Amino acid sequence: MGQPQKPIAAEQQILSLGRVLQSLREEDDVDVLIETTISYLKEQFDYKLIWIALYDRLNHILFGKGGITPDRDTSFLRQRVVLSPGDLLEQAVIEQRPLGIADLQTEIRAAEWQKIAEKFHIKGTIILPICYKDRCLGVLLLGSERWGYLLAGEAKARLMMVLGELGAVVYQNEMDLQQKQIKRTDEPLLELLENLRTLSNLNQRLEATVQATHKFVSPNRTNVYWFEREGRYFWCRMSNQLVKIDRNSSSQQAAGMTVQELSDFYYALTVNQIVSIGDARSSLKSHFTAKLLQRLKVRSLLAAPIIWQKNLLGFLAVESNEPRIWTETDKNFVQGAAGLISLVATTESMESTIKQIQEDAQLTSQVAQGIYSEHDLQETLDNCAKRVLARLAATRFLLLQYDPEQNNYQFIYQSQPYNRRPLAFALNTLKELDGQLLQRSTQAVEIENLDEDLRFFNWRPLLLESGVRSLLISKCTHDHIPAALLVITHDSYHSWTTLEKELVWAVSQQIGVIVRQWQLHNRTTQQQKTSQAFEQCLRILTQSQNSKIEVGKKHLERTALEQIASILGCPLAVLLSWSPGESWAEIIPGVVDNSLFGIFSDASIPIQTEALIQWALATESYLTLNVDNLPPKTRKWLNTPDKGQILVMALRTNTDYEITGVVLLADYQERHWSEQNLSATATLISQLAWWRREKLITRLLESTTEDLRQLNWYKHRRLEEIQRITALSLKQIHALGIPANELTQMRYELLLRQLDHTAASMSGMLKLEQWQLHVSWETMPIASLLKRSLERIENLLKQHKLWIGVHGLGQQIEEQSPNNSSLARGIPTSSAQSAMAIAGDIVKIELVIHELLINACNYSQSGGRIDIWCRRLDPSKSSDSKHSYESGATEHQTSLELSITYNGAIKPQLLTELHDNRPKDVLAPSKLDQPPGLHLLICQNLMQVLGGELNFYQLPDNRVVSRLLLTLVDHNS
Repeated sequence: MGQPQKPIAAEQQILSLGRVLQSLREEDDVDVLIETTISYLKEQFDYKLIWIALYDRLNHILFGKGGITPDRDTSFLRQRVVLSPGDLLEQAVIEQRPLGIADLQTEIRAAEWQKIAEKFHIKGTIILPICYKDRCLGVLLLGSERWGYLLAGEAKARLMMVLGELGAVVYQNEMDLQQKQIKRTDEPLLELLENLRTLSNLNQRLEATVQATHKFVSPNRTNVYWFEREGRYFWCRMSNQLVKIDRNSSSQQAAGMTVQELSDFYYALTVNQIVSIGDARSSLKSHFTAKLLQRLKVRSLLAAPIIWQKNLLGFLAVESNEPRIWTETDKNFVQGAAGLISLVATTESMESTIKQIQEDAQLTSQVAQGIYSEHDLQETLDNCAKRVLARLAATRFLLLQYDPEQNNYQFIYQSQPYNRRPLAFALNTLKELDGQLLQRSTQAVEIENLDEDLRFFNWRPLLLESGVRSLLISKCTHDHIPAALLVITHDSYHSWTTLEKELVWAVSQQIGVIVRQWQLHNRTTQQQKTSQAFEQCLRILTQSQNSKIEVGKKHLERTALEQIASILGCPLAVLLSWSPGESWAEIIPGVVDNSLFGIFSDASIPIQTEALIQWALATESYLTLNVDNLPPKTRKWLNTPDKGQILVMALRTNTDYEITGVVLLADYQERHWSEQNLSATATLISQLAWWRREKLITRLLESTTEDLRQLNWYKHRRLEEIQRITALSLKQIHALGIPANELTQMRYELLLRQLDHTAASMSGMLKLEQWQLHVSWETMPIASLLKRSLERIENLLKQHKLWIGVHGLGQQIEEQSPNNSSLARGIPTSSAQSAMAIAGDIVKIELVIHELLINACNYSQSGGRIDIWCRRLDPSKSSDSKHSYESGATEHQTSLELSITYNGAIKPQLLTELHDNRPKDVLAPSKLDQPPGLHLLICQNLMQVLGGELNFYQLPDNRVVSRLLLTLVDHNS
């Protein structure tokens, strides 16, 4: 069977599509292309309204090119439609995709078409963009009387093919048209360059440039404006309408335009930026664009700067009285013409420029010679300032140096005319952005108009008040914060040339050497000042050690405070002093050199609640703070200016030692003291702390020694008298004779022997131990020693109802009750036990044991018990643990461990201090300063002298142990 025949209608549609595509490809005229497209749409599609418009991309406008309407009136279809945000037409252009409208009469986003839709009863509408290579070239609007906007797939495909071909042809036509319209700039510029070579003076060259530019761009006016730095204004030097204009001409064209009027326009030119203002477009801000156009009385402007060596000489401007879009070709030609002017403009002043460069080089050379010669630096600066001010026609030559203590810039040198006063203020430190600007700069920073320029903003009020309107700033050193700055000022608005900025830069670098010499001199002076302060303080300490006469109350503290204050230059220095254990501080004034300060020296300051003291105690080193931070309670006794600054530091010697005061330094203004001075001050304050500590310790020891000497003298003289009376009594007893009664005689002889022994021992003590202890060597059985010790506390045991037991003498001792008057029965008397004897100063050992037993009785619970543990120790176990008394004995022991245990209360602080064997700080209050701690400490130290050992500790079951280590007598000795 043969192939089925296609419908005749389909063949006609394909043939029509082929014919229209062929027509579109072969036609070049856009209007014919659009008419062909409209005829095809009218023939093949059933739409009552057809509209085709082309898109102007630069102006965002649709230009109607025709179409069909039900009444055949197509005049409104050729109007210009400005696209607005939110319109459906703009949406189709931007998104480049078809849009459908069910009822055009009700669509508010196509307001301009609503009336047309109502007039022709149009409802369903389709808007299709005409695109090529992602570029929208126009739109097609199809309107139908039917509601809805559906388009069949086959019809949509044919429509898109036609629109695609139309877009490709329109795009190609636009490209061809642009190529034809592009003007070549190379030939006119080469012709202008050749013409400029033949002309002799600048005005002729400017005239030729203006005429060539006016011919190429075809504006209403073409002008060359020249810039005058003195006064900062532009004047019209050449125009196509007035061929040559003198700056003094009274015509309107020659009238000057100040930089204040041009503002943003001027700053754009200085950075070599071409300024273009056209139809709805501007390279400047909108508010300034209107102001500039109004000043020049034009609607469009194209201006290119004339720059030579970064100096703005003027600008070339083409002006139009109508809104105009400047093409890239126009911009390139104007910019090239302005560049040619910059090349030829310098030939007139070439000789003067060369001469000026030579004079600048000579000036910098003379400055360098003056610095490195032996001339006075002040004279060198005077000569330098005079020449620089004359060269730049400036007003002031200022040299600033950063003061880290004041955190501002001080004037260290000024030069100005005789009728101007020197500046008498300081300038704040640089803001971060200004500091970075100077850090990065390789030439002087220019401020043409101080009223408008935001750089160095925090300096502006003071400088404007002093009449400064423009200035040059250059760093003299390369520090992070420029330590020195050279500032050249002018009393009027002024624009500085590159040569002038380079000159100031070169001079500033030479002056940096002077600044460094001054810095070294100041540093040396400060070091000498610090050294003198240290020497004076050392002299004070030496005087305090060697002088036996007190010069005056608190005199040495005041003198030391004066030296400490001199390092930081503080007008106020006081010491808040107290002794360890006190609750109130005394004010010792050292320096009060300013009437702005007031100290209530008679005030008593509570140490625990005074903020300054507590802040200083909580800080390891010094602390600086503003007066504003002080609480009202402190301001009652410390009167300082509100903007003052304070430094406080505690008299700290060691973390374990007591603090005896706080040094307070104050200044009437905020200061940033150098680390070197702060370190020296902290060292002197620390030295003062050690000196005060040594002084307090010396006073304490001297006082204690004096008291002990008096006590020893008094007791010794009393013992002498007691010994004399005892000896006299014995002599009288012996003279009376022995009683006849045998029993009485026996007791009488026993008492006499005891009295003789006591008198003899007292005589030995008075003879050998008047001002120091005498250690004797004796032996005694430990049982006898304990028996005698227990007999001495028999009454105390009964008084406190205490039980006592002795363990470890080879025979378990029966526990003795307080009612048992014969405690000696508990002590073994066998020869083996009596042979266990100790060696040493028995009298002193007996006194130590007696003191330990008294302490145990006084602090035991009523009705409690006291245990005495004895055991031999060999040398390797002489420092056994605290439980060693419970273990068994071993052979060949040479030491005896005697432990006394009892249940009672003892303060942990006392145990800690007895364990350390000394208090951490002799000035700090201690439990060892008075009994019983003092007595136990004496016993502990005495046993060390006697070759023994005494320790105190508490067992986990809260029993208190006094452990005594004694030397045993060897059996073979």
